Amino acid sequence: MKVIVGLGNPGREYADTRHNIGFTVADVIGERLGLQWRKDDDVLFAKSFGETPFLVVKPQTFMNRSGYAVSRFAGYHHVDPGELLVVVDDVDLPLGRIRVRAGGSAGTHNGLKSVVEQLGTREFPRMRLGVGRGDARRDLADYVLARFDAAEQADVDALITRAADAAQMFVAEDIRKVMNTYNPEPAGPDVE
Repeated sequence: MKVIVGLGNPGREYADTRHNIGFTVADVIGERLGLQWRKDDDVLFAKSFGETPFLVVKPQTFMNRSGYAVSRFAGYHHVDPGELLVVVDDVDLPLGRIRVRAGGSAGTHNGLKSVVEQLGTREFPRMRLGVGRGDARRDLADYVLARFDAAEQADVDALITRAADAAQMFVAEDIRKVMNTYNPEPAGPDVE
């Protein structure tokens, strides 16, 4: 059974921040399908009983300890790392970009580092969502823990919709198809 894991920080003060975009994507999938969230130890999860059943998970540990919750949940439900899709923010991608990979490095993302460490492998699918870096003079931790600006909201909404679509495609398709469909930059308006 495939599992979509949205990473973020628990607590109202972190809702709708750049760092919690993984949670937001999980929430959108839950809303689309009318899923009911349940608490299980250190995760919130929902199960879709549709044509292809799958789980959506939001670890309730803080971002840098996400791997503990993901590993425990995956182990309990006998989920192979290749059946997980971990959705995270990425400051190294411009706002609105999606990068899906079948595996690889955690880069600088502490949530991904924790998942890699606890699963004992780098070979699990992940979807990085570009939130931009912002002003280079601004503290990066403050930036990712801040909410999006009003001027960014249309791009953020489009990103979240595309990311939820990509995650749902992952449930029914091979990760390569998701990569081929969502990694290219979306076409912009025609310029004359």
